[in-house]
Amino acid sequence: MPYLAEFLTIAIIHLLVMMSPGPDLAMIIRNSLMYSKKTGIYSSIGLAIGILLHVSYSLIGIGFIISKSIVLFSLIKILGATYLIYIGYKSLKNKPNKAKSEELKQNLNIKRGEAIKMGFLTNALNPKVTLFFLSLFTQVISIETPLFVQVLYGIEMTFMTFIWFSFVATILSHKTIKAKFSLFHNYFEKVFGIILILLGIKVAISSSK
Repeated sequence: MPYLAEFLTIAIIHLLVMMSPGPDLAMIIRNSLMYSKKTGIYSSIGLAIGILLHVSYSLIGIGFIISKSIVLFSLIKILGATYLIYIGYKSLKNKPNKAKSEELKQNLNIKRGEAIKMGFLTNALNPKVTLFFLSLFTQVISIETPLFVQVLYGIEMTFMTFIWFSFVATILSHKTIKAKFSLFHNYFEKVFGIILILLGIKVAISSSK
């Protein structure tokens, strides 16, 4: 296979990026622990759709335009930062109460659409992901690589995003881990709120360079 080496390079780079700390991982950890495996998996679907969006505009060249446009890049950056800070704020303002404990015990979920939207917006509005895919499609993938092969690369990254974060959600949703987490639920919620706010600030001060 003439493009096997390139494919493996892309797959490894993408996997390492997925495994690194960032908004996507923080969101999956939060949703899996706060809610359930199902919510974590639906959030993973949202992340995968976000990846598909990045791949799509990278293939048609819009990613390059975004990276070179201060206005567009800044708009995405502000929206992404605002969203993360908003989710973090919601976690911080939640007060411990019996109803919350009962909800956790019953393993209730947020709505499927809300989980998917949360995952999608977290990924799609991250300007660093925009720059990552631009770099991938301009520096790693050869200009001679046929479009249909590049599309296959994109499909693989979309699929693997779903698989990896669904795996993380499944592990974190194990009953043993959930039982431990329930003892410190309110503390963890505040911690993740702070983490998301800090990530939002990090996104806000990021540059296109």
